[in-house]
Amino acid sequence: MLYTSDENQGLVRVLQLLKSHHPEYLSGEDLSEVLKISRVAIWKHIKKIQSLGYKIESKQNLGYRLTDTTSLLLPWEVTEEMKTKQIGKKIYYFDSIDSTQKFAVGIAKNPREFGATVIAESQTTGKGRLGRQWVSPKGGIWLSVILEPSFDIYKITLIPFVVAIALSNAIKKTLNIDTELKWPNDLTKNGKKIAGIIIDASIESTKIESVVVGVGINFQVNTKEIENKIKDKTRFYGVETLLKKEKTKPAVLVKSFLEELENELDDLKSNKTQDIIKRWTKNSSTVGMNVKVYNPDSVITGKAVGLDVDGSLLVRSGARTFRITSGDISYQK
Repeated sequence: MLYTSDENQGLVRVLQLLKSHHPEYLSGEDLSEVLKISRVAIWKHIKKIQSLGYKIESKQNLGYRLTDTTSLLLPWEVTEEMKTKQIGKKIYYFDSIDSTQKFAVGIAKNPREFGATVIAESQTTGKGRLGRQWVSPKGGIWLSVILEPSFDIYKITLIPFVVAIALSNAIKKTLNIDTELKWPNDLTKNGKKIAGIIIDASIESTKIESVVVGVGINFQVNTKEIENKIKDKTRFYGVETLLKKEKTKPAVLVKSFLEELENELDDLKSNKTQDIIKRWTKNSSTVGMNVKVYNPDSVITGKAVGLDVDGSLLVRSGARTFRITSGDISYQK
């Protein structure tokens, strides 16, 4: 099932009228007159809207009344009243897909897709960092954002930090939940992974052709289901969920995240890189910790003392300070 933000206008118009008149009833006749479509078409739209998880009460002689919105991340739920200039203005929504990242990368070089966001309720072959599997059941938020490649190439290494700050801010604003930022690309809660970030970039010579940000958020997932599939993986450190029971619709968080992301990207384009590093460090669970860094050809143990200007992790080990550009880390007591 695929929906986009520029399709299904009839359905959306019916839904918007029901929302704008909540908690009143609207008769089929009124809806028909306003929208200039038949009452049969209205009825079909109502049935489709209900199939998408909206609760609509119907009473004879009164008409229809919307009593609750959906928990699905449908395009019009995300874009409604969203305050961005480009990010998220176009939404591709899938009930299930192999990978939002794969789909987004496939269309990312088309300038008309800059800012487009691909969202899925579940993924069958979700993509994690370093080619790892990302378990993506229903209940999570799985999305990819196509960025306009209009920034200097040397800033590309800071994009994961920009995304992490934006997501952490959005979670705090919408759910009032504090998260920690774990180098290089995770958000944690209670020391366990709550979200992960990946970046796919295409670079030709010194020019960025495309950048796609992939984000996986354990919004309201069964942590045991995920842990059973990945607990034997190297350096597994646990899975956490943002919510045990639904309190906030996931579209509210996605909308806030896309707004925060555009703001942070504006700072990156405006060369406010030191401010970005300071904001990330402020919420970091890594800086100040004793860490063990795993690379394919080495293991370094020391204290994480900060980030370099490009987001590299600075680790002091004895009299030396190592500049770590990639790898996995674990915390040491």
